[in-house]
Amino acid sequence: MTTLTQPEPASAPQDPAPFLSVRDLHVRFATEDGTVKAVDGLSFGLERGRTLGIVGESGSGKSVANLAVLGLHNPRNTTISGEIILDGQELTRASERTLQKLRGRKMAMIFQDSLAALSPYYTVGRQIAEPYIKHLGASRKAARERAVEMLDKVGIPRARTRVDDYPHQFSGGMRQRAMIAMALVCDPALVIADEPTTALDVTVQAQILDLLKDLQRETGTAIIIITHDLGVVANITDDVMVMYAGRCIERGTVGEVLKTPGHPYTWGLLGSIPRLTAPVDVPLSPIPGAPPSLISPPPGCPFHPRCGLTGQVGGARCSTERPDIPEGARHSSACHLTPDQKRTIFTEQIQPRPR
Repeated sequence: MTTLTQPEPASAPQDPAPFLSVRDLHVRFATEDGTVKAVDGLSFGLERGRTLGIVGESGSGKSVANLAVLGLHNPRNTTISGEIILDGQELTRASERTLQKLRGRKMAMIFQDSLAALSPYYTVGRQIAEPYIKHLGASRKAARERAVEMLDKVGIPRARTRVDDYPHQFSGGMRQRAMIAMALVCDPALVIADEPTTALDVTVQAQILDLLKDLQRETGTAIIIITHDLGVVANITDDVMVMYAGRCIERGTVGEVLKTPGHPYTWGLLGSIPRLTAPVDVPLSPIPGAPPSLISPPPGCPFHPRCGLTGQVGGARCSTERPDIPEGARHSSACHLTPDQKRTIFTEQIQPRPR
């Protein structure tokens, strides 16, 4: 007699791990005044071919978190815990030699301060060519030609001549473009851009953003843009993460976060932007107060001392219970307000305000 057995149900296919995965990242600095909790349990992921915009006020942990990805913190006064995985390779416990092989070739950063990032002792062309020689084994002649090509791509006039100039011979905007060329020279798989268009006029800014888009289309680069400019976020990013006090307080696609934001802090950021359609006599709506101390952050929701909606939550939850972003939610925010309350407040109170 043959016994029929039911086949086991096929397991649901699991989503592949993202190209960059950051899980429960903590970055702390030891100072004379106490321990600075610069990044406090940050988690996010990024796929190849997508751009993530990270926004928030100065001191929210945006740059600190991404410097940790590249392993650029001083280990003598920095404690890093959590998990950072780039293309299957764990970075938080990687040796400095391993990180040096990855920096410039597989991941690169465009720094905000071009004057500090470029050495005054070497020509701009030599500094751009150096990673090309180191990581790809190119000859000095080929690397020089690549440096000329990159300077031309980022809009430096007479690139073949200016390649032999020193940083002090470049204007601030030209130094910024040269630094972008240095970061992109090896076509890295991950590019972290920290305010890459700060010192540039709007025309060159558009050229740089187009250059990043072209690089992404050609090579599938994953890009992180750290910025205060929500116009840049709207123009180039696919996903947005809003940071406050070292934590992610809202995340989602760029359309979701900018059109239907769910956190009072995000509402405040959007309300601080001048609008061409707003009446000239209507003032902006700045966020009251100042960002909290990261040595002794407030209990509960870190934004509650500046939030005008704590009374709608009820009780003392905002000051005693820290809200977290739900796992697996595509668009979510760390706030005790219910989804219905957020929807009602935004559509009836926040959105109608002239801005």
